[in-house]
Amino acid sequence: MTAVAGIDIGGTTTQVVLCAPDLGVLDRLGVPTPAAEGGTAMIGAALDALRLLLDRTPAKLLGVGVGAAGVVDARAGRILVASDSFRGWAGFAVTAAVERALDVPAFLDNDVNAFLRGEVAKGAAVGGTHVLGMTLGTGVGGALWLDGALYDGPRGAAGEIGHVPGFGDLPCTCGGRGHLETVASGRAIAARYGARTAREVAQAAHRGDPDALAAYEAAGTAVARALLIAAGLLDITTCVIGGGVARTWPLLDPSIRTALAAEPPVSGHPLHVLPARLGEDAAAIGAAARAGAELGVGTPV
Repeated sequence: MTAVAGIDIGGTTTQVVLCAPDLGVLDRLGVPTPAAEGGTAMIGAALDALRLLLDRTPAKLLGVGVGAAGVVDARAGRILVASDSFRGWAGFAVTAAVERALDVPAFLDNDVNAFLRGEVAKGAAVGGTHVLGMTLGTGVGGALWLDGALYDGPRGAAGEIGHVPGFGDLPCTCGGRGHLETVASGRAIAARYGARTAREVAQAAHRGDPDALAAYEAAGTAVARALLIAAGLLDITTCVIGGGVARTWPLLDPSIRTALAAEPPVSGHPLHVLPARLGEDAAAIGAAARAGAELGVGTPV
């Protein structure tokens, strides 16, 4: 049996999947990310998890895909910019380290790009040709799938919808002001309500708390406005939304739909907005899909 592996390195958890060439998940494992210990430790933890999966599910490993937070040089397989949550990560040569350890080809993607690859390959956006992927978590990430292929732009920053301005005047984590992230991220929802986490706000909203409901309504309305901007520029037909905030989809969906109904896309065609289907596996499966595509096995995503 042959397999490709996908690794999603997040600030808290690293998710590893072992997939058949058709991207069916053979086994999975999540482990803590030693983000404060540097790139070598983070890759080491991921590789240890992958070796455990290979011991549990013997297969000939063909290649490995890695999805990583931050700005990456996918062609060189290197992290360019990382947040303060990661020590010794910016500049780290990810694919070289994986190839050296496993003696198989390795490929690197930004984690949101990997998320979108996963959802197009096996999730909510299967068959989509013009898709915006959006993750609503601590921050807001985005990725573009245009004409049936990932589009990352000449500098790797295409699709970064979370840092589109025009959403008020609050400071953003990137140093700008009024970005979508300042309204629609988990951090922003919590701050608007005065809670520590968006989960607390969601719990209050489910109890009918009007201020909590207003925080989610503002987030959903802002997301819809960002989608209309993307649709107007790129004629996307579908948006798939994941991340921790999207797990409370019933709180977001009504305001997104209301805003889109009030001002539909300029094309006159409805924009399909879907919750992600693959959960915490999405970016890891997408990373595996990238590896399979590069190696010419399985689904060409």
